[in-house]
Amino acid sequence: MEKFEIIATTIFGLEEVLAAELKEIGATNIEILSRAVKFKGDKAMLYKCNLLLRTAVKVLMPIKTFFAANEQQLYDNIKKIDWNDYFSYNRTFAIDGSTYSEVFTHSKFVALKSKDAIADQFREKYSIRPSVDPVNPHIRINVHINDRTVVVSIDSSGAPLSKRNYRLALTDAPINETLAAGIILLSGWDRKCDFIDPMCGSGTFPIEAALIANNIPSGRNRKFGFETWGNYDEDIWNEVKAEADSRIINSEVKIFAQDIDNQAIDIAFANAKRAGVQDLITFDKIDFFHSSHDTGSGIVVMNPPYGERLQVDEITNFYQDMGSRLKHFYQGCDAWIISSNYQALKNFGLRTSRKIKLFNGPLECRLQKYELYQGSKKASKIETNSAE
Repeated sequence: MEKFEIIATTIFGLEEVLAAELKEIGATNIEILSRAVKFKGDKAMLYKCNLLLRTAVKVLMPIKTFFAANEQQLYDNIKKIDWNDYFSYNRTFAIDGSTYSEVFTHSKFVALKSKDAIADQFREKYSIRPSVDPVNPHIRINVHINDRTVVVSIDSSGAPLSKRNYRLALTDAPINETLAAGIILLSGWDRKCDFIDPMCGSGTFPIEAALIANNIPSGRNRKFGFETWGNYDEDIWNEVKAEADSRIINSEVKIFAQDIDNQAIDIAFANAKRAGVQDLITFDKIDFFHSSHDTGSGIVVMNPPYGERLQVDEITNFYQDMGSRLKHFYQGCDAWIISSNYQALKNFGLRTSRKIKLFNGPLECRLQKYELYQGSKKASKIETNSAE
């Protein structure tokens, strides 16, 4: 099959992880961009990316790149594309605009001008214009402007790939599925030691961990934009799904989802059930500040409160107590904490061994790693060296 250029978008800070995922599934000519990775693949690869990539937000197929210095040039160049090659006037469409430009400052304006150009082309050719459906269109078009360079792409994903269709119920301040998977992959979890989320909320971290540990495709329970395309190949899609399903394993790794709130545990269990991984996770109602993990090595991943609803003194004490609990009752584990509250993180009371800048929605965050040694760090190193 013919190869073409594909762009997978992602969250800031996850570009390297996404590139590694792409390499693993056979993409070629991989090039890391800002919040995206460019590569080459055929139609099967396009389908595979949507099904398998855990850290991608969208999988786009660029069809035109041009220079535009004003709105008229944007309109004219969009209108020059033969849109009949991609959809017909009796199909619905939608435009997603994004812009990082001093000339084009509003993404909604970019989307509106692009929509007008496409609709006008159809009206002039056929005396009828296709309808816009922003919720569930037959085809979704992405117009991205960086300074004055415009890239027009067909969106093969439809809804963002973070929408795995298992998380129908949420607790307060949930972390999205793409970011959760990215954090787990960034941690380097070996999928053998225990995985613990002591403040699991709606269960996103444990569910994503279960999907990763068992090689279960992240997009297994949803539909994709390419399935409504005129050149959609059902045979290729069935082959891609069958190959992915053949790689699913039965991991014996232990995954723990814990929370102080009964409702959170119920929500997490219901979400895990929709993902088909409820039997792979142990759910417990436990107050983190009375919890421990003393059954050997493990990885702790947490998205604690950032402090929006707590006073400064309260959140400082909360983080101090969190660090103390990890230090004394989770010895032998590595802990990964994400938070946008940098001041509170400074009061954690533990030395960080790694810091990574990420965004949780609009919030700039730090993902920080803490190595929870048994005894002192020096003693732990001596013990490790003697064991070797």
